[in-house]
Amino acid sequence: MKGYGEEILRMEEIVKTFDLGGGKTLTASDHVNLSLHKGETLGIVGESGSGKSTLAKILTRLYTMDSGRILLHGKDIAPLKGEEFRQVRKNIQMVFQDPSTAFNPKQRVKDIICEPLLNYGLIKKADMGEKAREMLHQVDLPEDFADRYPNNMSGGQRQRIAIARALVLKPEIIICDEATSALDMSVQKTVIELLHRLQKETGVAYIFICHDLALANMFCDNIMVMHWGKVVEKIHDLSEAKDPYSKKLMASVFTIEEGKNKVLSDELFG
Repeated sequence: MKGYGEEILRMEEIVKTFDLGGGKTLTASDHVNLSLHKGETLGIVGESGSGKSTLAKILTRLYTMDSGRILLHGKDIAPLKGEEFRQVRKNIQMVFQDPSTAFNPKQRVKDIICEPLLNYGLIKKADMGEKAREMLHQVDLPEDFADRYPNNMSGGQRQRIAIARALVLKPEIIICDEATSALDMSVQKTVIELLHRLQKETGVAYIFICHDLALANMFCDNIMVMHWGKVVEKIHDLSEAKDPYSKKLMASVFTIEEGKNKVLSDELFG
């Protein structure tokens, strides 16, 4: 396992419930705790509905939690509002499963990549083309993509653009919410390679939300298994799993996935 640095993020006793009507509620986060360090990749795995993406949306303020604390470098950012939180939000970016849903189809790639910089007043419009080409180079895409529209690009190319957009503010944390699950294996391999290289170059920390246990086991430093909004266990490697739910989850997935990801792991880290 690679080394990583100081603790960046800590989420403590996070609770989030949803009102289902008729007096019924769903607890999507049930007193969840996690910590994340500089240069670390923390995997969050579990079945659909386990609460993985809810945590990401709480962290990015897409959902408001019921209770708990979110500490960034020891400061509780949960109570922050307005411009104070907006400035903190620069440090936490997100890459979604389907980047096209986050793109304005009327925008060119240079506008998509540089929009976060414009929003924070960190770039002039005249400089956007040059910055976009720099970011495209960083994610191994042709620089002339800057003046193209993403709707006629492949899923892997669009995901690289989404990664470039997430990186452009130089965040400390990038949340990858099923960011490779819609890609076929060969494209998934190149995106994982890219994420691995960018982490080595920048020290960015990843929260890697994934239902593919074998992929998470290969790519992540630490893994948090979730079930029905609870953290079942936290482990370095799924071979260390002790909880019956984790073992059941592994048994249902690994027989299909581990062979193909063993090849991927050997090529990336072997």
